[in-house]
Amino acid sequence: MNFAFKKTTCRALVVSVLALSFQTAQAGLIGADQAAAATMTPERALVLGSLDRAEVVAQLQSAGVDPVAARERIRAMSDAEVHALAQDIQHGPAAGDISTWGWVAIVLVAALIWYYAIRK
Repeated sequence: MNFAFKKTTCRALVVSVLALSFQTAQAGLIGADQAAAATMTPERALVLGSLDRAEVVAQLQSAGVDPVAARERIRAMSDAEVHALAQDIQHGPAAGDISTWGWVAIVLVAALIWYYAIRK
């Protein structure tokens, strides 16, 4: 019985390997412009387009980042990372956002300054 089971298992494996190995593949060459157009999503174009602004370039250079290196890094990012960055660019506040805890900290610092400097 053990020999019959092994024989049946081997036959099933041989049939499955033969059945799965006959697949057709097609290869061809495409141009560099087609490859670049296929990978360029609108979100990636938005993020790369933001690097064209003079203010962004100035901020990158003041932080010590080469704009060319930043472009290469954006091209190397995954689609999920580019999506998150594009969402931040589109929906981020223009002048900054102070959270509730930020306002609490500002009021607390102002109260401490008033208590120790002005009240005396």
